[in-house]
Amino acid sequence: MTSSQLLSISTFVFGLAAFLYLAALIFKKPRLTQPARWTVMAAVVVTTGGLLFRWVESYQMGIGHAPLSNLYESLVFFAWTSSLVYLFMEFKYKKPLIGAFVTPIAFLAMAYASLSPNISDRIQPLVPALKSNWLIAHVATCFFGYSAFAISFGISIMYLMKALKPDSAHGIISHIPKLDILDELTHQMVLFGFLLLTAGIITGAVWANSAWGSYWSWDPKETWSLITWFIYATLLHARLMRGWQGNQIAYLSIVGFAAVMFTYFGVNLLPGLHSYGKV
Repeated sequence: MTSSQLLSISTFVFGLAAFLYLAALIFKKPRLTQPARWTVMAAVVVTTGGLLFRWVESYQMGIGHAPLSNLYESLVFFAWTSSLVYLFMEFKYKKPLIGAFVTPIAFLAMAYASLSPNISDRIQPLVPALKSNWLIAHVATCFFGYSAFAISFGISIMYLMKALKPDSAHGIISHIPKLDILDELTHQMVLFGFLLLTAGIITGAVWANSAWGSYWSWDPKETWSLITWFIYATLLHARLMRGWQGNQIAYLSIVGFAAVMFTYFGVNLLPGLHSYGKV
């Protein structure tokens, strides 16, 4: 079995986890969250094995490098980091139904990586600019940050759904955590993601200087990373200095994640130093 086949299996495990969480919410069966949690953990284990196997395969091919160098590998890594951050949050805060709004994101990332005909799962040699010890540090910090933002996005969707019908005693809304809890979780996830994105931008700048002789070149991905950073900085500033809460923070969180998605996918359509990410 190849690493790609193993990662394809993890796609279906992520799908099962998302199904169980959604079923727990839609059919008001909280007991389903326990098997859902174990399924996410199984998906993380399988994905970890797939990534490590892929790393070994690259060395066997004579082009050894961490599996973080193209769109396929980054999508898998995004699903993996999102699941790890989510599991930590669920174990700490005991709000498992949030998984209904988070695990589908991980599943969609894996499904897109595994099933899209436009994405190659071949292990490819690194382009010269990527041959650096900064690769793992830069990609890991950025993607753990992206994952925290993905979770804050899911929580913000939950918040707005709950805010529309705060007094609902029946249906799906009644099983969503209280608004103040969702608001605080959004803030914590955004703060965590912001710190990691900041570290990602700094490590990227150091890496760029060693690869291209300049810390900053206003490449499209650099520019949109900075735009994303400013959006989340605005959110944190507004909450700390102006006391923004609730709907305002939820909407800003959603806008911020839209910027993350454009930084991740949209810039691949533009020429630039990061255009290798499209394959």
